[in-house]
Amino acid sequence: MAGSGTAITFLPDAAIFDTVEYAYGALAARLTELAFLNPGLDLVLTDERSPDGPQRARFRFPGGVREFVAFLDAQAGERFIADVIAFEREDPRMAGRMEVAVSWSGTHEERVRGFVNSMATHNGGTHETGLREGIAAAVDAYARAHGLLTATDPALRADRVGADLTAVVSVKLDDPELTDCTRRTLGNTAVRACVAEAVREHLGSWLEEHPREAEEAVSRILRAPVRD
Repeated sequence: MAGSGTAITFLPDAAIFDTVEYAYGALAARLTELAFLNPGLDLVLTDERSPDGPQRARFRFPGGVREFVAFLDAQAGERFIADVIAFEREDPRMAGRMEVAVSWSGTHEERVRGFVNSMATHNGGTHETGLREGIAAAVDAYARAHGLLTATDPALRADRVGADLTAVVSVKLDDPELTDCTRRTLGNTAVRACVAEAVREHLGSWLEEHPREAEEAVSRILRAPVRD
């Protein structure tokens, strides 16, 4: 091997693992996630097992979570607002950094992906709770300021913002607390308030700056059925 660096070889032990053959699709899916979540990475996957020659793919997404949401929307279908709303913020109160991207599609489904230190949190956690609370607060404030909600209407609950929502919330933390037995739920309490505040501020500004798209998105959220 020319040059310098580190080569790591791993062979799964059949006495430990149920499956010892690598699945190209599973590896490609994971490297796709890593490239979206770490826009400085340039990853190449090569499978030399086929007699027809190697299968190779490159994963590089300099747009980060903004591109991730656009990718999820493209899989799902139509997106009815032109922009993916995205931002990054470092917050010492949670000893870490957040990257958030939000969009709305026309599918009436919720696609929210949460990550901590590039690992998927399949059972959610404080970062996802903060995301939904921040969206609800921004939408509620916009709706009241523009007459879509009145003073007598109840506050918009966080569980009402999911219809049509596509979002990725990724946090990089110095000391992540993963709480359940699968270690797929984020428990850091400070993250919830920090993400909610950042989403409320950034989305609130975007809504005011894009009145036509804001009215469409907010109206759809307010028309969504209320869950018991």
